[in-house]
Amino acid sequence: MRIICIGAHPDDCEIEFGGAAYKFAASGHAVKFLSVTNGAAGHHQHQAAELVAIRKGEAEEAARRLGIAETEILGYNDGELLPTLGAREDIVRRIRRWNADIVLSHRPWDYHPDHRYTGQLVQDSAYLVMVPHLCPDTPALRHNPLFLYLEDAFRMPAPFVPDVAVAIDDVFQKKIDALDAHASQFYEWLPWVEGRDVPPDHRPEWLSKTWGHPLSECARAALARRYGPEEIHYAEAFQVCEYGRRASRQELDEIFPR
Repeated sequence: MRIICIGAHPDDCEIEFGGAAYKFAASGHAVKFLSVTNGAAGHHQHQAAELVAIRKGEAEEAARRLGIAETEILGYNDGELLPTLGAREDIVRRIRRWNADIVLSHRPWDYHPDHRYTGQLVQDSAYLVMVPHLCPDTPALRHNPLFLYLEDAFRMPAPFVPDVAVAIDDVFQKKIDALDAHASQFYEWLPWVEGRDVPPDHRPEWLSKTWGHPLSECARAALARRYGPEEIHYAEAFQVCEYGRRASRQELDEIFPR
């Protein structure tokens, strides 16, 4: 299969899909991470041009650590993304060029406008990737991909309801290694925003504790359906977008790695 995860910023895919992405890639599937914005606003010290280069290098290193096929940054300005026609066409073209079977992205409800609008753009592309006269310079897909939302904790206007979950205990360290590659974010910017202190030594261990979020109740329910009473500490969950191809629970269980 060919899988593309579309995040608003250069680290979003790793946060919500890093473990499952590693499993997909290790099984021989082609995985791509696409960041819609350049991440230029995500630091309290680095200036924009310098930060763009830093974040590009971090994204490439994270992709290498996860063993995924490709990572790309579209370059829309961080914090300034809008759901324009041009941005939608860029998304449509990237999905087509990847010949995607599966597309994952944010839900269009989120605290960050870049996340919201990325989700909106991807959601709006779900049918249009098959329309030949739209973006005729890039051949339309003959089959609609399976579009899925990444997990979030926002409840308004509708809570996240997972259709499938992937246990990642066995690859959790691989996910932490990918987050560790984004040093400007997880050791500098986000701790500064949140008022946290990062210990100078053993940073990956600190990262594991800080970003090893407890399982949500909805994720626990999805895991119980798929894995039974098995004890699971870390997982990633996904919800099917109704605007793309629909898949049964049995098909989702067959598609997603265990």
